[in-house]
Amino acid sequence: MNALAQTVRLPQPKTVGSVSLEETLAARQSVRSFRPDPLSLEQVSQLLWSAQGMTYDGRRRTAPSAGATYPLEVLLTVRSVEGLKPGVYRYRPSGHVLETIASHDVGRSLGQACLNQRFIESAAINVVLAAEYGRTTQRYGERGRRYVHMEAGHVGQNLYLQAAAFGLGTVAVGAFEDEDVRRILGIREDVLYIFPVGKK
Repeated sequence: MNALAQTVRLPQPKTVGSVSLEETLAARQSVRSFRPDPLSLEQVSQLLWSAQGMTYDGRRRTAPSAGATYPLEVLLTVRSVEGLKPGVYRYRPSGHVLETIASHDVGRSLGQACLNQRFIESAAINVVLAAEYGRTTQRYGERGRRYVHMEAGHVGQNLYLQAAAFGLGTVAVGAFEDEDVRRILGIREDVLYIFPVGKK
């Protein structure tokens, strides 16, 4: 972690909910239209934990990873969240905190980089999955790239189900200009997926 970066401590995630797994599976859908209402910081915290949060032993995470190499990085763009400034953040599972990358709303430019998919801009947040392939390929060789993509799928389903449990909408987006998204987010990792999230 960059010692100079400002960090935001997130509320503790819950491990017991009021909606069953079966209900979330039945409710899971892709949503591309969002109301302008803000999300709560508690909702954002839970969504990020569902993606890559630490679990029972403090070493594993909510999504399986080949050899526990954890090649994925989770980025967050914020337009409208109660108690959180618009900007770009990196989620740090250890400590369950956000590290500030940029302090301005990038929704419009991100939407343009996603081939002008306007719901990217109107979403309260966008959860971005990026990969550092070397963490996995150094152990498994070129086949490790396949494992990274499998892991992104696991994380994506977790996000869908957590959003469904909250009654929120999301959709998996894979259509974007890679270099433009990296520049907008200020990262070097390879971007795999973007999940806009908002109230439907």
